[in-house]
Amino acid sequence: MGWQGKDPSTDFRGGGFISLENLLFFARNYPKSFQELLRKQNGDRAIWEYPFAVAGVNITFMLIQMLDLQAVKPRSLLGAVFLKLLSENDRAFDILYCITFKLMDQQWLDMHATYMDFNTVMKSTRRQLERELLIEDIQRVEDMPSYKLLAR
Repeated sequence: MGWQGKDPSTDFRGGGFISLENLLFFARNYPKSFQELLRKQNGDRAIWEYPFAVAGVNITFMLIQMLDLQAVKPRSLLGAVFLKLLSENDRAFDILYCITFKLMDQQWLDMHATYMDFNTVMKSTRRQLERELLIEDIQRVEDMPSYKLLAR
């Protein structure tokens, strides 16, 4: 799955237990997309790919930071927008995680990235998510343009 060592628990430092929950949610609710990413089935792939599981942990960490989820109340516009989405669906964070993973993989392929490009791809993915979250018509996480990337 792309763990960095023999003990996968050491890879959860950045994203915590929620990153494991995100991976499980993705596998259970969007198994087709999950398997495509796990097995790197789509696109012209680099020899040195991103490690799947560690990428998932990094995505959780990036979302927590981007949405300012450590704060008691949102201190950013993105945080406030996400709070609205969460009020519509209590699984909004999990679904956004799945969207982000698929979007990151699409960016990876579009950029013809290799392992050394991981941070650049993550920054590009974050910018795309920020743009989509700020679209006026977005009332639910499922309204985001990148939601269509997910397959059950």
